[in-house]
Amino acid sequence: MNGLYALKPWYAARLGGIRGALVRRNVSPDALTAAGVLSAAGAAAALAWLPAPLAALPVAALLAARLACANLDGALARDTGRCTRRGSVLNELGDRAADLLVVAGFLTLAPPSLVAVAALAATLPSWVALAGAAAGAPRRNGGPVGKTERCLLAVVAAATGWAVPVLIVLAAGSALTAALRLAWLWRELANGADDAPGNVTDEVTAR
Repeated sequence: MNGLYALKPWYAARLGGIRGALVRRNVSPDALTAAGVLSAAGAAAALAWLPAPLAALPVAALLAARLACANLDGALARDTGRCTRRGSVLNELGDRAADLLVVAGFLTLAPPSLVAVAALAATLPSWVALAGAAAGAPRRNGGPVGKTERCLLAVVAAATGWAVPVLIVLAAGSALTAALRLAWLWRELANGADDAPGNVTDEVTAR
């Protein structure tokens, strides 16, 4: 069920040089969170206003930057001793804002009602994971349509112009991902998961 999330350790290792440079320059983790949101906004603008397939390259580059910032902000916070509860909240809000901004880029390409459904569905997996963390269960991440897959689907739409089919896949896949996470969470809680809220994964304790 992890999907492309299984590649996260490999991806984090590739970002090691950038991570070290950011630590040496004393860059704020919050600045990286903000940069991730701005990258998502740029990708949304490119998707909305550039024709396919010309939109593919800028959308892919900006979403790659969005994912890199999402990976690096928490890592940078841990490396520099800036892990705070306020930063954790900012991290989650930034992720949700970035998700919604990317889906908003489809507003010029597809019916608004479908875009709204896809936007709602895109947030469901994270809400389930956060609810589980609040209840003391480990944070569940990954696919089949998690954050990385949603970015990939946006690139597919930018390259092909198939906005409506991509939104349908995004909405259905996100809903399925939320349902699978909820089923896992239900079993975990039934088995007496006793992890303390706020002490689960790097996504929750990022800053």
